[in-house]
Amino acid sequence: MLRPVQKRLIRELLPQVLLTIPPFACLQQGAEITVAGRPVWLEIGFGAGEHLAAQAERHREINFIGCEVFENGIAKLLERMERERLNNIRVFNQDALLLIETMPTASVDRVFILFPDPWPKRRHAKRRIISRETLDSLAAIMKDDAELRVATDDRDYVCWMIERLTDHPAFEWLARRPTDWRERPEDWPPTRYEKKAMAAGRISVFFRSRRHARN
Repeated sequence: MLRPVQKRLIRELLPQVLLTIPPFACLQQGAEITVAGRPVWLEIGFGAGEHLAAQAERHREINFIGCEVFENGIAKLLERMERERLNNIRVFNQDALLLIETMPTASVDRVFILFPDPWPKRRHAKRRIISRETLDSLAAIMKDDAELRVATDDRDYVCWMIERLTDHPAFEWLARRPTDWRERPEDWPPTRYEKKAMAAGRISVFFRSRRHARN
């Protein structure tokens, strides 16, 4: 249940930062997403927004797009945005794939997919966000040498992710040694999901891939 301050932010601030897709149209480069050629970083499923807000605070020269469908998580991000005066975040509150399909080709500099739902039951595995189809769509909107960062604490999903990330021709696996994926890089702020996993004794992994240059 939302607190009064969160209800106010949903009512007043969200309309100012909400990204919408015009009917029968695509989002245009240089419109809502980018300003004066600034880089764009996209986070899919930002949860309560801890990572997104921390990155936006550190990198005020970058435009951020955060995708999240749950109102409670959006409200928590809006609180942080108001408190820290973050004006470089835009929010998309529908299925992230709808946004990805309308974004300009080669327009995104970095993508984050942190602790997505593992859909642990075998019959639900097709719902996982890390898939060949999603990676195809991301490869289209990512610039050459753009970075994809993915994290999970689910053992089965680890194997699933490795198989698909290393098999995709558009992406280069950046890990060279175990510590490259066992330890979270310093420029990668933690999320509450990572903290919950740690408290439960689960090990989190942090994968980084680079978008190959187009031929």
